[in-house]
Formats: sequence, C-alpha cells, structure tokens
Amino acid sequence: MPAETKSKPSVLTLRLSPPPLTGRLLGAGAMGAIVLLWWLATSGLGSEDRFISPVILPSPAEVMKSFPTLLHERALMQSIAATLKRVLIGFGLAAIVGVPLGIVAGSWRVVEAAGAPLALFGRNLPVAALIPLTILWFGIDETQKVMFIFIACVPFVYSDAVGAVVNVPDRYVETAQTLGASPFQIVRKVLVALALPDIYNSLRHLFGLAFGYIMLAELINAQHGLGYLLMTSQRRGLSEHIILILLIIGLLAYGIDRLLFWFQRGLFPHRVVED
Repeated sequence: MPAETKSKPSVLTLRLSPPPLTGRLLGAGAMGAIVLLWWLATSGLGSEDRFISPVILPSPAEVMKSFPTLLHERALMQSIAATLKRVLIGFGLAAIVGVPLGIVAGSWRVVEAAGAPLALFGRNLPVAALIPLTILWFGIDETQKVMFIFIACVPFVYSDAVGAVVNVPDRYVETAQTLGASPFQIVRKVLVALALPDIYNSLRHLFGLAFGYIMLAELINAQHGLGYLLMTSQRRGLSEHIILILLIIGLLAYGIDRLLFWFQRGLFPHRVVED
C-alpha cells in the first residue's frame, strides 16, 4: 500500500493560527485595503465628482491636513491628558476594589454566592443608565466622570478576578493542604500567585472597555477630553476632526494595550500569552 502523505496545513486551516509574521502582514494588508477604499470613495477634484460627499466622509488627505488645527487651536494634547487621567483614576479605583473582593470571593465560595446577584446586575446594567445616576450622586464635575468609570468597570473586574481564582486547578490547593498550609497561606501563596497572570490579562483588556466608556461621561459638562472634542466637532460640522479624533482614540488604545502587553511578558515570562 502506498505510504500516506501528510498534506501541509494551509493558512485557512480551521482554528489554526498563522505564523506571527504572516498575521502581522495580513493585518497590515487589511488596514491598507480599508484606506485604499476610503481614498477611492473620496477621490475627486470637487464635491460633485466624489462618490461620497466630503461633508459625510472627508478624504484621508483632508483629515490629515486638519491635524494642526485640532492640535493647536482645539487643545488636543490637553484633552488627551484629561481623558487619560479620568480613565486611570476611575479604572484604578475599580481594580483596587474589584480585585481583592474577587480574590476573596473566589477563595471562599460562600462570599461569591452572596455577591453573584450584584455582580450579574452590574454587568448587565446599560452603561448609559449610569450617567443620570452618577450626576445625581456626584454632580457634573470631575468626580462624576471618575466615579462613572469606577461603577461601570468594577463589576467586570470583580467577576474576572473571581473567575481567575476559581480556575486554579484543585490539585495545587490539595498539595498545599497536604503540606500543612493554612487557608490564608493557600490563598496568598497558591491561589493569588497562580491567578495573578489571568487577573492582569483581564485588567489589560478591561482597560480598553473603560477607555470607551469615558467618551460617554465627557459629553456632560467637560471642558477638555476626547469625548468633549467629538461632541463639539459634531456640533460644528467638522467631520474631518471627528474622523481624526476617532483615529487618535484607536491609536492611543492600541499603544496602551501594547505597553501593558510588554509589561505582561516581563512580569509573567512563564505564561504564554497570545499577542
């Protein structure tokens, strides 16, 4: 009988991740295709020559040319700093509160049972509904924006921390018990130590969620912030600034995620993390 020949897996093999370089090239190609379609849809000397009106979708060149105005006349850097400050403080508070509570609940399941209804309610509450509530509780100044991020994110931080602790295999706990470790030693030296990489990875992804939420909070009585710039650009009909701000938000979010990923690889070199 002829020997069976093994076929080389193709790039489109089901659930097979492409090599890192191939993945990056595919991503760059997809982004390039989008920019090309954008340029084709907005090319033309005048408005009547374009497939899409410049009022609805300005060309890439028009968007880039508007950057100096956005930077100098509309205080872009000050708005970026204001947005990042609100997100860092609000999400930092959510991590300070949610992670310890999640570790306790994951370690003692009776605590998890008590907190499960509240966590479920918080995760499924429409985030926009928190705007009037936080205004009622904290006013319309900076405290409201920070607490909005905190209240919106803490249920997710708590739930992911619980899941990370619960997912620690029982064999590690049983081994520690066999060696005579106390419950608090098991929590500190086994559960927390093994769950920490997953907790960090969860916080890294949830930070992007918080970065999106702040856009809602900055629609209310904000003097600076990327959400404020978006709202004022829409009111003035500056479509090129709207697209440029969205691009800046995407680049900021990507840069922060890559920075956190770089720290993650250094902090937990033993844990393989998907890029």
